Amino acid sequence: MASPGFWENQESARRTIDEVNQLKGWVSPWRALHRGVTDLAEMAELLEAEPDVEVEADWARELEVVEGKLEALELRTMLQGADDHRDAILTVHPGAGGLESQDWAEMLVRMYTRWAERRGFEVSVLDLQPGEEAGIKSASLEIKGDHVYGYLKAEKGIHRLVRISPFDSQSRRHTSFASVFVYPEVEDDIEVEVDESDLRVDTYRASGAGGQHVNKTDSAVRITHLPTGIVVSCQQERSQHKNRSTAMKMLRAALYEHALREQEAEKDALEATKADIAWGNQIRSYVFAPYTMVSDHRTELKVGDVYGVMDGKLDAFIEAYLKEFGGTAAT
Repeated sequence: MASPGFWENQESARRTIDEVNQLKGWVSPWRALHRGVTDLAEMAELLEAEPDVEVEADWARELEVVEGKLEALELRTMLQGADDHRDAILTVHPGAGGLESQDWAEMLVRMYTRWAERRGFEVSVLDLQPGEEAGIKSASLEIKGDHVYGYLKAEKGIHRLVRISPFDSQSRRHTSFASVFVYPEVEDDIEVEVDESDLRVDTYRASGAGGQHVNKTDSAVRITHLPTGIVVSCQQERSQHKNRSTAMKMLRAALYEHALREQEAEKDALEATKADIAWGNQIRSYVFAPYTMVSDHRTELKVGDVYGVMDGKLDAFIEAYLKEFGGTAAT
């Protein structure tokens, strides 16, 4: 059976590989862009010396490729938030309105699923509560891939639908709302690292019941973690070394729980940013009638292909959001 140290080394190696891959994700595109720009400059010098229609056409095509790479790298620079590289958990909840809003919420779930599939991301349904007649009462999706949270943070907010209701026998136009919220998936990334300089270690004599079996040496250990104020102590062993080892295990467990509580507090703070699922709070409107248009009220971007958007073509909205708010958007 492998020792605990073996698994710790394996985990450390995995994290190192992940860090290296993240760095490669920045370096490789930059090098490719640099090569492209260098090639364009050399071709431009040749054209200046000897004009050639075919070479000029090749230069124009290569310029388009390089411009695309530059735009992609520019967008990537907007994904430098502490959690942007993480996977994401996306939740959808219908607003007031019963069947209409529940159907709209289900449409949004499909939209984000299609967006993720288009990008080659992995999608898992963590929870889905169906409505009584149609639609859903709530849904949670886990989406895994490169910088998923960095992209999807653009989708947090209230989404508004305007359409001729398929559930209305009189074919009237209805307005529905649903909320979308996105969390960075961080549960597996909590590391309990203890800096010795953050500890105050006190030793004292262990005491036994009725004054019997009292140690004659200071074998009991009390450890105080100064940044958090967490205190643990152990006196069950006669050896001070063993008591210290056990106390450190207790401290790591306590710090892990502390980290989880802090994480929950951050999640609660994110939850508090949710607005009412109603008029005046929407970030985007999807209009199917009397015309077709998807309008983002933060960036003023408008796209007429509402059916394409509902089939997952969201990149234009995400890119517009990141270009305008990427450096300042909360993550």
